[in-house]
Amino acid sequence: MTTDSTPADGPLNTVDALVQLSFLVQRVLSEAGAEHDLSIIQIRLLGILRDRQCGMLELGGYLGLDKSSMTGLVGRAEKRGLVQRSPSPHDGRAVLVSLTPTGRRFAEGCAAEIGRRVMGLTDRLSAAQRAQLTRLATAVVGVRPTSG
Repeated sequence: MTTDSTPADGPLNTVDALVQLSFLVQRVLSEAGAEHDLSIIQIRLLGILRDRQCGMLELGGYLGLDKSSMTGLVGRAEKRGLVQRSPSPHDGRAVLVSLTPTGRRFAEGCAAEIGRRVMGLTDRLSAAQRAQLTRLATAVVGVRPTSG
């Protein structure tokens, strides 16, 4: 398996192709995050909260983090004014996390920038190839495509 972003002579097998694609996307995320002083996990946190309010346990499940790691992650984002905690109206012991207005603007700006950079990875593809890549990637991650 090659470990850089340039394939060896000839086509890659499925595993190598997916791993190389993952490396490219991770590099985009790392570079965009570094420009905004965000780690990849912080980018993921903001991305999750862009369209919902979540409990700490639910966020931990999405991110694969335990309670103490989530507390630290949310605490750092809170100190930067990006997220806020509020008591759950349904469970007095639970805490909900949501974006602040500043966090929402920041998350939307980061998402747009990351979107531009990730789409740049497909510059060499035709529109039909991009559509095919979208269908295949959607099938791999297990999300049902929407019409449009």
